[in-house]
Amino acid sequence: MTHDLDASNPFASPSTLPYGLPDYTRIREEHYRPALLAGMAEHRAQVEAVAADPAEPTVENTLVALERAGRLLHRVAVAFYNQAGSDSTPGLDAVEEEVAPLLAAHRDAIYLDARLFARVQALVDQVDAGTLDLPDDAAWLLHRTHTAFVRSGVRLDDAAQERLRDLNAQISALDTAFGRHLLAATNEAAVLVTDEDELDGLPADARAAAALAATQRGHDGAWLLELQLPTQQPALAVLRDRGLRERVFRASVTRGATGGEHDTRASLLGLARLRAERAQLLGFEHHADYVAQDATAGSADAVAELLGRLAPVAVANAREEATALQEALERDVPGATLEPWDWAYYAEQVRQERRSLDDARLRPYLDLERVLADGVFRAATALYGLTFAERHDLVGYHPDVRVFEVFDADGSGLGLFLADYWTRESKRGGAWMNNLVDQSTLLAEPPVVVNNLNVPKPPPGEPTLLTWDDVITTFHEFGHALHGLLSAVRFPSQSGTEVPRDFVEYPSQVNEMWAWDPQVLASYAVHHETGEPMPAEWVETLLAARQDGEGFATTEYLAAALLDQAWYRLAPSQVPTDVDQVEAFETAALEAAGVLYAPVPPRYRTTYFNHVFASGYSAGYYSYIWSEVLDADTVEWFRENGGLRRENGDTFRARLLSRGGSIDPLQAFRDLRGRDADISPLLARRGLLAAVSDR
Repeated sequence: MTHDLDASNPFASPSTLPYGLPDYTRIREEHYRPALLAGMAEHRAQVEAVAADPAEPTVENTLVALERAGRLLHRVAVAFYNQAGSDSTPGLDAVEEEVAPLLAAHRDAIYLDARLFARVQALVDQVDAGTLDLPDDAAWLLHRTHTAFVRSGVRLDDAAQERLRDLNAQISALDTAFGRHLLAATNEAAVLVTDEDELDGLPADARAAAALAATQRGHDGAWLLELQLPTQQPALAVLRDRGLRERVFRASVTRGATGGEHDTRASLLGLARLRAERAQLLGFEHHADYVAQDATAGSADAVAELLGRLAPVAVANAREEATALQEALERDVPGATLEPWDWAYYAEQVRQERRSLDDARLRPYLDLERVLADGVFRAATALYGLTFAERHDLVGYHPDVRVFEVFDADGSGLGLFLADYWTRESKRGGAWMNNLVDQSTLLAEPPVVVNNLNVPKPPPGEPTLLTWDDVITTFHEFGHALHGLLSAVRFPSQSGTEVPRDFVEYPSQVNEMWAWDPQVLASYAVHHETGEPMPAEWVETLLAARQDGEGFATTEYLAAALLDQAWYRLAPSQVPTDVDQVEAFETAALEAAGVLYAPVPPRYRTTYFNHVFASGYSAGYYSYIWSEVLDADTVEWFRENGGLRRENGDTFRARLLSRGGSIDPLQAFRDLRGRDADISPLLARRGLLAAVSDR
């Protein structure tokens, strides 16, 4: 216990709950600020003891000591930022706004400490001289720690370091501001419908969820179509009223760009400019190169080469797909031109014509409860021997959160999995995984992980019916959860998903394959009322249709990834200074990259691109396609070895998932695959193989 924190504060001592789950029955909003401040003070004192240690540097008194330091701060910060993203309040927003620059300064104080760096450098020198032999995890920890000091500016002169501290504080503040403004703008942009006839085509369960959302916002007798984070909204695929589709689309793409207190443009321009200046101060051409050189990509040019290779053929495929959609549109509205708000609707119509299948027919067979228990969990049992038991005696940070205990194949407790799947006004958009406790044998701490989705909440007693995209997202996020739950590392900084940004999506994308697995799909795809399995011909059609719409999907993704790169390849003087220039810059960047195709806008436009302005993916949105190269090749490995078999799961766990960030990630892939990754499976999956080969 620290004397700087009142003993009544729940964070004053480690949680005594199973697996160290934060005690949300006691934690209140007012506990976070003093605990964060006390945590920073305690951490600084512990780090100071390492820096001032008169003994010669050793792994134990330097690296291990740094790993053990800051536990109070860590347990408060993970709980705080998880809650701030999933269940924000004005009070939490105020705390975040205050502490974000303080945390940035706290990190600078550590990584700009020349005494600490000298100790780390001494260990590096010993390794280079051959006088210090380290096990693989410690060697990688030393390498990553040394790299972190250098990339943080420890070798800069005093004046440059002072400017760096100022930049980091400003970036932290603007990062927080962007996320806060975007959440408010997204809530504000929800589309209110007062004429039920406009909702023609919206399934009954989605209509009920919209009515509940409207009532919760004070609009009894109306329907509220809440917005998800990406440009395209689920309702666009089913709404027959073209005018309402346009309203929903325009509400989506204008978020953060309408002026007023929730406009995100000033924040994002500031972030682009400050990150550009910081990169140059640290010796990099631009922020994109600063990011890529610390990832598996190695350089921004390597990223540009991959994206540039895929973009032209993806757009060509999208244009081909548009031909059939235009024909379908003209049958309904003669002389009309295909617009972005038409794409999803007519893609569904064309798919139904060709495949006799659409999301509206699938949804009754995709009950969240079955998808989770008989899909996601069942696959994890078959592959890794894991079992799951809901712990109704344990509570999360919000009443919607469910807590599951996870058991290993031998029956021993492995960790906790928290599921938070419904959307709410206080939750930021998108889907993500967080750690509440990082697995570490050094600290004897098992993992506690959280998955967040944003599925509309049904009225009480009604099932939560998913779209097929929701199913894939559920499996994807649980892939991140498995990376955390199956971690078996010594050092907490190497736990689970503590890997380079362009590698972290790889295990989660691999886990998506089990949503499609016929054995798993047959288990969870059951009608929520009748218990009848999804018709076999539907399953066959679903599997056969996997490449349907890949031109659209690849183009909208690449447009967003290229837009991210465009903003972060700028020098400080090149960043626009007027918020009214944001849209023009975006248009020019998309045109220059060859992905400016009006019917297929970027998956995220600049003003609501939360990934790259507020969620740690700045200049890193390329990671999904970069990771997919590894993912698609690994899916081939599973298939070559018999698919859903325990032996395959155990191998994938041992060679990759359990190792977290304790080894060069590409070496972990080579240990699994026996070679470097092959891009061909990705090109085949995306329907690009023949087109790319012809170029």
